Amino acid sequence: MKRRSLPVAATLTATAALLLTACGSGDDKSSDNDKIAGAEQSTATPTKSAEPSAAAAEAKPDGVDVSLPKDMNLVFDWTEPANKNEAAAMDDAANFLRAIYRGVDKRTTKDAAVTTYATGNGLKYAKTQIDVRLEGGWTATGIRRHYQATTRSASNGNSVEVAFCVDSSKFYSKEVKTGKVLKGTPSITDFDYFKIIMVKFPTGDSLWQASKVYVEAKAAKCQ
Repeated sequence: MKRRSLPVAATLTATAALLLTACGSGDDKSSDNDKIAGAEQSTATPTKSAEPSAAAAEAKPDGVDVSLPKDMNLVFDWTEPANKNEAAAMDDAANFLRAIYRGVDKRTTKDAAVTTYATGNGLKYAKTQIDVRLEGGWTATGIRRHYQATTRSASNGNSVEVAFCVDSSKFYSKEVKTGKVLKGTPSITDFDYFKIIMVKFPTGDSLWQASKVYVEAKAAKCQ
């Protein structure tokens, strides 16, 4: 995991609504217009990594706390790409997801991790994910696995798509007041395919932010 200095905070504006992904289910719809301008469409079949991402080892990349409670385990089972920008974007895509569930745990959309690793539609997505759990009185518990990751860059070098599968079959909603874990019947709704468009922070030292999130629900290719 890279260690960087945190840049001066920017004003982050949410401009579009995105659908929700509930713990242990796949209720999102993906958007079709998700190509990166100037980037070639990858046709390679992603392969599962044998080792989780090293990003899990550090709790405070960029000086921002992205740590989670022990019962909320996000596993990133992917291999870091050789390209420096793509590797940094992949690391921060993982931090973006950690930031969302840190917000769920802390019961706020204003945690520093959320505003550090998200911008634009990505920030809207993160806040919506957190808000729906706050309104429902839920947190999350269990293991959420991320795997079969691929990356591709835009020609200008300032945008990277990070795509991956998610298995939420062992990741559940939990009632905050009672501690009751809400488990459903395992099904294809536990599998989603994500594409996150990461953009380079213009004045930062290799900081990347999630600007758009596309989700394909009930993704058979992730089973």
